[in-house]
Amino acid sequence: MQDEPTEFSFDFWAKLSRDDPASFEHARKLMVASLIESAPAPAQQRLRGLQWQIDHLRERTATPLSACLKISNLMWGRVLGEGGLVENIDNLTNQQSPRPRASAKILPIRPEHGEN
Repeated sequence: MQDEPTEFSFDFWAKLSRDDPASFEHARKLMVASLIESAPAPAQQRLRGLQWQIDHLRERTATPLSACLKISNLMWGRVLGEGGLVENIDNLTNQQSPRPRASAKILPIRPEHGEN
């Protein structure tokens, strides 16, 4: 597999899907696997799990449009839902790390002799 994914060509993928659905599906799986493998190692397992969910949504859904809507809802849930991206960003931005305070001895200011 390649280290970097190739440029996406919508026309190529649309034509392949129309003309040879089996080859499209095979190429799609290879491309997805390549993209996951190009991700940082700690993220790859999560991405494989997410792709598994997407594949199973597609298999259990009657029409491609319905599958698209369900996948879109899944993605939005990952962004807006509990424990999602927005919540995590809010948690990070609202947690202000306490600044270390310097300690110092405060000396009283006394007027010099002759001043009042």
